Amino acid sequence: PSSIDDDDIVDDDDEDDDDSDEDDTAELLRELQKIKKERAEEQAKREREKNEEEERIRKENLLKGNPLLNQTDKGSYKIKKRWDDDVVFKNCAKSEPKNKEQHFINDTIRSEFHRKFMEKYVK
Repeated sequence: PSSIDDDDIVDDDDEDDDDSDEDDTAELLRELQKIKKERAEEQAKREREKNEEEERIRKENLLKGNPLLNQTDKGSYKIKKRWDDDVVFKNCAKSEPKNKEQHFINDTIRSEFHRKFMEKYVK
């Protein structure tokens, strides 16, 4: 106080500055909590939407995978077969390559044993 002149303004607002700093800090903390809450809500919303989309895709795949529930082709619930599914001897071409490795053939007339037998005893 000895260095204060009559024209100097005496500042007794030091206590008010501390109070306003605390008020500002409290306000900033409330704002921070508000922002954190908004972000958490956004994250939860995104997670919910993602789960709903995955569930929708899963149900769609299940419905499309079942031919009884798939109503695109009405009345055709038959299993489509290849033309040669009923054939006993498959891949029975008459002309086979001579250098083919030896393997089992489910046809007694075309087997290697039968061919060798016929060459040896019949011809």
